[in-house]
Amino acid sequence: MEEHGVASNVARAIMAALDWKSSPDDRNAAYAYLDSIKAGDVRVLASTSFTLVRKEWSSEIRLQAYKMLQHLVRLRWDELNPDERRNFASVAVDLMSEITNSSEEWALKSQTSALVAEIARREGLSLWQELFPSLVSLSNKDPAQAELVSMMLRWLPEDITVHNEDLEGDRRRLLLRGLTDSLPEIFPLLYSLLERHFGAALTEAGRQQLEVARQHAAVVTATLNAVNAYAEWAPLPDLAKYGIIHGCGILLSSPDFRLHACEFFKLVSLRRRPTDAAVEFDSAMSNIFQILMKVSGDFLQKSESGAVIDENEYELAEYICESMVALGSSNLQCIAGDNSVLSFYLQQMLGFFKHRKLALHYQSLLFWLTLMRDLLSKPKIVGSGENSATNPAVGSGHDTERNKILAFLSDEICSSILDVSFQRLLKKEKINPGTSLSVGTLELWSDDFEGKGDFGQYRSRLLELIRFVAAAKPMVAAAKVCERSMTIIKSLFLVPYPAQELVILESMQLALENVVNAVFDGSSVTVKSSSEVQQSLCRLFEGLLQQLLSLKWTEPALVEVLGHYLDALGPFLKYNPDVVGSVINKLFELLTSQPFVVKDPATSASRHARLQICTSFIRIAKAADQSILPHMKGIADTMAVLQKEGRLLRGEHNLLGEAFLIMASAAGVQQQLEVLAWLLEPLSKQWTHLHWQDAYLSDPTGLIRLCADPPFMWSIFHSVTFFEKALKRSGLRKGNISVQTIPASDNLHPMASHVSWMLPPLLKLLRAIHSLWSPSVSQALPGEIKAAMAMSDVERASLFGGGNVKLPKGTLSFTDGSPFDREAYTEPNEADIRNWLKGIRDSGYNVLGLSATIGDSLFKCLDSESVTLALMENIQHMEFRHLRLLLHLVLIPLIKNCPSSMWEAWLEKLLHPLLAHSQKALSYSWSSLLQEGRAKVPDLHGIVDGTDLKVEVMEEKLLRDLTRETCSILSVFASPMLNTGLPSLEPSGHVSRVDESSLKDLAAFATSSMVGFVLMHQSIALPALQISLEALRWTDGEAVTKVSSFCGAVILLAISTTNMELRDFVCKDLFPTTIEALALESNAFISADLVALCREIFIYLADRHPLPRQILLSFPCITSQDLLAFEEALTKTASPKEQKQHMKSFLLLATGNKLKALAAQKSVNVITNVSTKPRNVPPALGTKTDEGDAIGLAGIV
Repeated sequence: MEEHGVASNVARAIMAALDWKSSPDDRNAAYAYLDSIKAGDVRVLASTSFTLVRKEWSSEIRLQAYKMLQHLVRLRWDELNPDERRNFASVAVDLMSEITNSSEEWALKSQTSALVAEIARREGLSLWQELFPSLVSLSNKDPAQAELVSMMLRWLPEDITVHNEDLEGDRRRLLLRGLTDSLPEIFPLLYSLLERHFGAALTEAGRQQLEVARQHAAVVTATLNAVNAYAEWAPLPDLAKYGIIHGCGILLSSPDFRLHACEFFKLVSLRRRPTDAAVEFDSAMSNIFQILMKVSGDFLQKSESGAVIDENEYELAEYICESMVALGSSNLQCIAGDNSVLSFYLQQMLGFFKHRKLALHYQSLLFWLTLMRDLLSKPKIVGSGENSATNPAVGSGHDTERNKILAFLSDEICSSILDVSFQRLLKKEKINPGTSLSVGTLELWSDDFEGKGDFGQYRSRLLELIRFVAAAKPMVAAAKVCERSMTIIKSLFLVPYPAQELVILESMQLALENVVNAVFDGSSVTVKSSSEVQQSLCRLFEGLLQQLLSLKWTEPALVEVLGHYLDALGPFLKYNPDVVGSVINKLFELLTSQPFVVKDPATSASRHARLQICTSFIRIAKAADQSILPHMKGIADTMAVLQKEGRLLRGEHNLLGEAFLIMASAAGVQQQLEVLAWLLEPLSKQWTHLHWQDAYLSDPTGLIRLCADPPFMWSIFHSVTFFEKALKRSGLRKGNISVQTIPASDNLHPMASHVSWMLPPLLKLLRAIHSLWSPSVSQALPGEIKAAMAMSDVERASLFGGGNVKLPKGTLSFTDGSPFDREAYTEPNEADIRNWLKGIRDSGYNVLGLSATIGDSLFKCLDSESVTLALMENIQHMEFRHLRLLLHLVLIPLIKNCPSSMWEAWLEKLLHPLLAHSQKALSYSWSSLLQEGRAKVPDLHGIVDGTDLKVEVMEEKLLRDLTRETCSILSVFASPMLNTGLPSLEPSGHVSRVDESSLKDLAAFATSSMVGFVLMHQSIALPALQISLEALRWTDGEAVTKVSSFCGAVILLAISTTNMELRDFVCKDLFPTTIEALALESNAFISADLVALCREIFIYLADRHPLPRQILLSFPCITSQDLLAFEEALTKTASPKEQKQHMKSFLLLATGNKLKALAAQKSVNVITNVSTKPRNVPPALGTKTDEGDAIGLAGIV
């Protein structure tokens, strides 16, 4: 009666826990009672659970009772004596016999078989040998019993294929060994079940005994599921020896079972061939090749004949193709010895690649990419018999195998791959219905195509494949791409509206660019070693080039594409300098063919085309390298003429100037100096003139007047952006010049002499822009400027989407105030002003940051007060997005590159206002986020959005971005290059008692360690240390990653110096806060570093300060004896790694496993192959959580 009473109470608790109508208190009470039963007397748990699995209870209660039984077996099995365990197993097997009634739910059957499998795994091989005869007997009775046996066999290897936290490594290895030894019994049983019940299902279906046929079919399905549980790890020769591969191959012809059979072949196809594989492995894998090629061959033949194919057949073909891809990517060497099979396989994969169905083509694309990437991993193998690289795809690493497979890649195969790739570079939605080039029935990529990423990713894969084919077969690729390009160009003469064909023309430009890059990148042995091949290639591309040069297109869209075609040939021009002049003349012809009137909506496309043509000059200057140098004077003369005639806009001049800088970098430092002088001297006269600075930058209203002068406003914009380009493009170019050839006096960066006149007006300009956000100034601003200061829709969308969307620079320069464009001088609108402000800020910050990296010119020619005034005067009014940009582009380069002799003069002035404000702003916003669920940031004030959630997401994104950038400053403080004088701890852990006489004053590190310098200056140290403490408490693991190195340096100095304040901070504040940080799950991936910090504090400071021990003793779950045992464990090892492990275990113990960052660190140690050879591991079949969420087998249903 008492037993029945407990069972009734448990049943009521289960129902209360599952009933959504239960109150929270009732549900919590039910969970607590169930936990007490699971943790109580193991025999009561067993008897109660066995009572509740009987048929008189509801399905919900029975399912939970089975999970309680599985919990017992998994976690408390050892508490039963051997006789009790035998009786328990016997009762569980009897349950399998009792639950075979067809009316029983599948979930209950599954849980019953899972329970028996759990017992067999837990008890080991001896019990399995006792159970197996009864299981065979049970499987011979009827289909229902056979289905249960198959289910049990399916669950048996569960802990091998799916990681179980409760199963230790030794037990898993024992289970693996025991199951492997049992395969000669298991596999024949599985094959017998497949053969018997598949035949019976067909027979009964033929007799119209559909219910009986369904029962036999259920056995086949359950058996296939069981087979698939072994397919990932069981020795492949065993799968072949006992007929499993053969049986699953037969089932591929059955519509009812072929998808399950496909799953088996997919799993075994992924098995990577061991390096010491025996003949049996190759034979089994070759058999799999043959089986799959038979099915795929039938499908492809039917498809090519034009016969009707239904969706089910296409679904099967996708599965088969996926397995074929896995086979070819991992085990191609298994058939490499058979020429006919290898050739047939490659033809079939080509058939899938050419197939009209996008899904089949896509799968095959992955194979061809893998194959070509591996075969061409060393470009010298093209046309050469020498290669020593190991090829993952073909496995052997021998030159002969790789070259043999390369030999099968005939010109015909490569030509077909290119034809298909060229066609599929198009997207369905972009094709004009009236296009002249038909794609036939080809199923092009569409936005409706799900599960394969986006079109950009797919197209990049196609282009990568085109590059590989071009590297392997340069002549084939060159002929194909030139032929198709010229065909498309000629077709444009036959259509009334050539612009409609633009998408086809653009797609081929991408193909041309990739082919040319692959052929002329200098790595192809075929091209380099054969002058005849070089000449043939040059003739092909020169023919295309002449066709392009002869075109007289003037429509902006066509002009733009033609420019792209010309710059795609840039690498070809490097090897053919004779045609460079013609290309340059053509580009200028295209440029001048377009009108340049600014602000005229009718010419916006022309302005865009002009900018793109100027960009083509940059691309060609990069690619053509020294071939373009003889034409520099001609380009300069043409630019001068166009500028004199007023036919070259300022933005265009900047782009051509950037191209000039690239050319000069190929010519040497002296040429760079001359080009920079030529380009910058006219700018310097305007830029340094005091008149405009007094007129527009002397008071807060000056920018209002500047915005009313559009020509000058945009002139200033283009000056700043060109300074940025000049800094980026100048300097030594790799491979073109040796430092030894430069006189010592010329070792300065080419831009060093220009910094002194560039930066002072720029600082004034940035100070004026910063002042716009101060309340006293912003209140008096006109509406357009106020509106322009707010975030744009594009910026807000990028925040909400989490992407990195930003307006391209080209769109900024369209609003070009050329002094030769009198009619365009209208008042700038909100978008113009926003673009101008954003462009000046972005480029201006970059100019300052880049100037800091080219030597000490910035620090010598400027005084720190003027820089601090410009950057920090209004920092308290700065929006988070602007402050993050300032930190990233200006402050970090300044800190990294400031000479240590100038730290005192520069860094304290800059860092004090910066860190003080950042700490207050971040602390306020994080407090709001964590307490109120809303980060209050200044960027979105006054913005009305339709959804509060959107605003919350944007605010949090802005907060996290600034937090991470601020923590990056602390990370830079701790960087090794700025802390060369920082001492290092001994590698041994036995250094807890530091010799007091070896300690130094903190000031001793102030000139050789940036962290030492920071800590010596209280105005910087206090906010920096406060940020580091607060960052550890904020839920941002990335910020903690950045700040942890700073904390480590602070600890090191606390250990190595006599400074008591620093030691107090580390022991009193940093130590408990670091432990507190381990309570945040967001810090899981940085938890090892945090534990290391705790270990260093305790080991090196616990004997010099009482607080580390006191803090540990304050935790609720330990005693002083536990602490003594912990310290004793530390003293027994000199290994820092072992000491960290002791610290981790002790912290978990002390906090009662409440440190989520440590608890979240699950080691996924999946055993994947009996032979212990490395191979690809497919995703786990399920994830594990804590016991409350039913781990392991209990979580299946």
